Amino acid sequence: MSSFSVTEPSKRQKWFAGSLVILYALITIMPLIWIIATGFKSPSDAIAYPPKVFFEPSMEGYVNLFTSRTRLPAEELAALPPSETWYQELVRDNGMVITGPSRYGQRFLNSVIIGFGSTFLSIFLGTLAAYGFSRFKVPIKDDLLFFILSTRMMPPIAVAIPIFLMFRQIGLSDSHLGMILLYTAVNLSLSVWLLKGFIDEIPLEYEEAALIDGYTRFQAFYKVVLPQAATGIASTAIFCLIFAWNEYAFAVLLTSGNAQTAPPFIPTIIGAGGKDWPAVAAGATIFLIPVMIFTILLRKHLLSGITFGAVRK
Repeated sequence: MSSFSVTEPSKRQKWFAGSLVILYALITIMPLIWIIATGFKSPSDAIAYPPKVFFEPSMEGYVNLFTSRTRLPAEELAALPPSETWYQELVRDNGMVITGPSRYGQRFLNSVIIGFGSTFLSIFLGTLAAYGFSRFKVPIKDDLLFFILSTRMMPPIAVAIPIFLMFRQIGLSDSHLGMILLYTAVNLSLSVWLLKGFIDEIPLEYEEAALIDGYTRFQAFYKVVLPQAATGIASTAIFCLIFAWNEYAFAVLLTSGNAQTAPPFIPTIIGAGGKDWPAVAAGATIFLIPVMIFTILLRKHLLSGITFGAVRK
């Protein structure tokens, strides 16, 4: 007689659950795979109907993404010296020549500066505020926490015009500093609420023991609380970065050149015959990489338990 457990799933249940997880993963990852594949298609293959699943790979999308080109008459093109690089040859095959680099590199760098800058500032200020709300008796604490959360409820478009006028008045319009401060202000409510919940779970006995041993309040915070809150800080940083990295409304309304990020720039990529879909897909693919790397680097903290070794009350 075979043993049966009411808590341990059967092999059939495990197989069914595993199949559902695999099916869900395939469905959710399919758009990402399609975007990556489109970046290696030619413009004609990218707009082909029915869509092409099997195609001859081409680097034309990535070349178009990072270069500016102009079309020349056939006789002028034939009079040019031989191409020095493979991408120059690729461009000349389409009857064009490279005139210089595109603006994508600068827009991508703007996203890195603004995204990671605002994330660091949000985590730094949010951790300090969350620690204060968690450990000290703050007057009207609940009202203040609700006010902080309420700033997240407003849609960006509702405050875009006032912020634009304010930024223009104080000289922060189309600047990296202005966008970092703006994204920090938006993300701060999320970081305070999330981090407060994590810090609340850290036993107060840890800090009391550190204070008894001669630590200052700051030393107890830095050497005891922060390591225990690493899981919460890592997950909050990922959420803050995703918002700042993908944000479109503020970026398209408040920036135009100097501080413009990649999201409002990628849809404007134009090819010889209209929208250059392989270049758009290539730009979107490259734009995904920093967030993926950031998440992978923090995965250890995301998987670790925050209350490991906690003191039972």
